[in-house]
Amino acid sequence: VQLQASGGGLAQPGGSLRVSCTPSGLTVVYNAVAWVRQAPGKEREGVLCISSSNGTTYYADSVKGRFTISKDNAKNTVYLEMNNLKPEDTAVYYCATPGWSACPVVDGRGLLRYVMNSWGKGTLVTVSS
Repeated sequence: VQLQASGGGLAQPGGSLRVSCTPSGLTVVYNAVAWVRQAPGKEREGVLCISSSNGTTYYADSVKGRFTISKDNAKNTVYLEMNNLKPEDTAVYYCATPGWSACPVVDGRGLLRYVMNSWGKGTLVTVSS
C-alpha cells in the first residue's frame, strides 16, 4: 500500500495550510497514519502521527503548538493542519503508515523505518513571502 498526499501549495510566513491524505487500500479506522517531510537539502523526518483511536504523537518539536493532525473516518482521510507557518516548514510532505493501529514510540528518524515502505507521492509546501 502506498499513500498519496495532496493539497500543498504556497503560503506566507504566519499563514496556514491544510494537506490531506486519502489512502487507497487502507482504512484509517484501523490504521495509524503519519506525516513525514523532507526539506530541500535535508533528510526526511517524522512530523506527526495519528493512531486508529485518535491518539496523537509528535515527532518534531518544531511543530508543536502549530501543527495538528486529524482524521475523518467517514471520508477515510487524514489531515495535517499547519498554522503559523515558517520558511523552515518548506518541504515535501508525505503521508505513510506503519501498517498497524498505533503510532511507533520512537524519535522522528526512527519513525521512518516503520513507514518507509508506504509513502508515495508527496505534496510540496512552500512558505515564502
